[in-house]
Amino acid sequence: MTNISDVYDRLRLRADFDSPWKEIIEAYFPQAMYFFFPETYALIDWERPYEFLDKEFQQITREAEQGKRYADQLVKVWQTQGEELWLLIHVEIQAQKEDNFAKRMFTYNFRIFDRFDRPAISLAILCDSNREWRPNNYSYNYPNTHLFFEFGSVKLLDYENHFHELENSDNPFATVVMAHLKTQQTRSSPEQRKIWKFSLIRRLYDLGLEEQDIRNLYRFIDWVMILPKALENQFWEEFKQFEQERTMRYVTTGERIGYERGKQEGKQEGKKEGEQRLILRLLQRRVGELSPELQERIKSLSLNQLENLGEALLDFTAMEDLLNWLQTNQSAENLFL
Repeated sequence: MTNISDVYDRLRLRADFDSPWKEIIEAYFPQAMYFFFPETYALIDWERPYEFLDKEFQQITREAEQGKRYADQLVKVWQTQGEELWLLIHVEIQAQKEDNFAKRMFTYNFRIFDRFDRPAISLAILCDSNREWRPNNYSYNYPNTHLFFEFGSVKLLDYENHFHELENSDNPFATVVMAHLKTQQTRSSPEQRKIWKFSLIRRLYDLGLEEQDIRNLYRFIDWVMILPKALENQFWEEFKQFEQERTMRYVTTGERIGYERGKQEGKQEGKKEGEQRLILRLLQRRVGELSPELQERIKSLSLNQLENLGEALLDFTAMEDLLNWLQTNQSAENLFL
């Protein structure tokens, strides 16, 4: 049975879910532009160095809303004609529709122009699971005043129909997209997720990538394709054998235990009240504020249900995930009362 404290340690160390996206975009920025936004890629003089403008970006953003997870990058590049150009790249991690998303894209773009007198190309990578939500513009129309702001947008779900092409691509972001899609598709099947995680990491070796590239992409895959502890142990036993057969050890022991490092040994399972508080805190980080009624519903769960919820919430990205879990699991247990 999963110890909720262990789940908390794993989730706490993965709380900045945008971190792997930021890291992978910084490591392979030209490849990201070529993969997702080829028209913008063609504008850029890649012989000249590009620069991530972290300080400038902080000046145009306010503190992120609690419960939201954004991965934003502001990058200075040079056009082939020799002119400076700024790119605002946003990775939308939230799994549900966000009504103010297009407005926020416009607001950031305007703030860049207002504060730095620089036009920016705004680009969005949508990682959510809502097939109908496809924001790409913000506008308003009044007498004598009209605004229409359009931004580039790609939907990762659209790559499901091109999975074979992803498998045949050596672009790092083909691996990134495959890991993301298979994480979504295996939310209710950890065994299948383990199989795909092994397959995707093995693929890095099959492609003949350099050691550092394998490490970079491994970290992304391992970060998003989280497994229950027992399956994680099985996974690494199988992968250890694979590396021995290949006589390659690119993924170190320290990396393998990634989210486990720092965990205190022998931690005792807390009382039910403490576990309730822990679960509520975890859920708030994953899906946002909980209503008093929903909090009471969670407090009514048995110890066994709390432990199961502690494992399941690792894959929650929206309030709907929690409600569906409660409906299924509370109803199931009531059948045996």
